[in-house]
Amino acid sequence: MSASAEAGGVAGSGPEPIRTLIVDDHALFRRGLEIVLVSEADIEVVGEASDGAEAVAKAGESLPDVVLMDIRMPRSSGIEACRAIKETAPSAKIIILTMSDEEEDLFEAIKAGASGYLLKDIPLDEVAAAVRAVHGGQSLISPSMAGKLLTEFAALARKEETEQPQRVPAPKLTEREMEVLRLVARGMNNRDIAKELFISDNTVKNHVRNILEKLQIHSRMEAVMVAVREKLIELG
Repeated sequence: MSASAEAGGVAGSGPEPIRTLIVDDHALFRRGLEIVLVSEADIEVVGEASDGAEAVAKAGESLPDVVLMDIRMPRSSGIEACRAIKETAPSAKIIILTMSDEEEDLFEAIKAGASGYLLKDIPLDEVAAAVRAVHGGQSLISPSMAGKLLTEFAALARKEETEQPQRVPAPKLTEREMEVLRLVARGMNNRDIAKELFISDNTVKNHVRNILEKLQIHSRMEAVMVAVREKLIELG
């Protein structure tokens, strides 16, 4: 086969696999995740780490697309590692996969740059779908944590309102953008929002992009926080 033919074959083989780094201090759990993920043709496990410090080093070496990471780990926590990885490998999307259902851990993870927060009771066969979703730009949160997230956002909003009463109001969103934002706040993904509003997935993506641009933020979770703070949406 000629070099050009080989090159053509590679070029036509589809998108590159999602480079994934697994971080957890329990070797058995890491192994379980690896077994699940390596069986997926579109996911490549590029490394493992047993604590936050090692995770930062491995992320710098392998430049993963997605990092699956626990919170409670020796040497450096998942939250600390999350902040450091966003500096070392800013394009990496981080999913916190943990036993902790503490509101503070959830909120700190989001502030540190995590794109997902899932509890370890998630079926292992759903982890690959989570990796794909976050890599595709979605934010994920376990349904049981969604209410806690909004509660924490509301508390922050009240605190900031007290400390900074003279705040520049957020840009006005359209009625459709507000509908999308409310559904995002309920923890719905793009596909579910599209079904709920009878619009296409691409239209939802466009609305989400416009919301982020108007609010000058980078993630869906931050959008909810700003919306609650600015009273753009009501909790309930």
